[in-house]
Amino acid sequence: MDTLSLEMEREFNKAEQARLAGNEGQARVCARRAAGIAIRNYNHRHGLGSKNGSAYDLLNHLKESALLPPDLQRVTDHLTLRVTEEFNLPVDADLVAESRVLCEWLLKN
Repeated sequence: MDTLSLEMEREFNKAEQARLAGNEGQARVCARRAAGIAIRNYNHRHGLGSKNGSAYDLLNHLKESALLPPDLQRVTDHLTLRVTEEFNLPVDADLVAESRVLCEWLLKN
C-alpha cells in the first residue's frame, strides 16, 4: 500500500473507531480529512494547483467544479453539510462510506 493509501486508510480507521465509540461527529471529521487527502492528490496529478486549504475548503472547491459525476456531486454536498443544532446531519447519509466512494473515484481518475 502506498503512502497516500495509508494516510487515507488511517483516517478511515479513525472514523470507524470514533463511530464505535459513539462519536459520529469525529467520524465525519475523519471522513472529510480522508477526502481532503484524495482531493489534494487529484489536484496535483491534474495540475490544478496545490489548493492548501482544509479538507472542508477542498471539498467546497471540488463541489463548485464540474469534474464530478452527479452521484459524487451529491457526496460532496453531504460532506460539506452543516450539522443541526442537535449536531446531526440534516440528511440520512453515511459520510464514511460516501467518502470512501469519492476517494476511490478520485484516485482512479
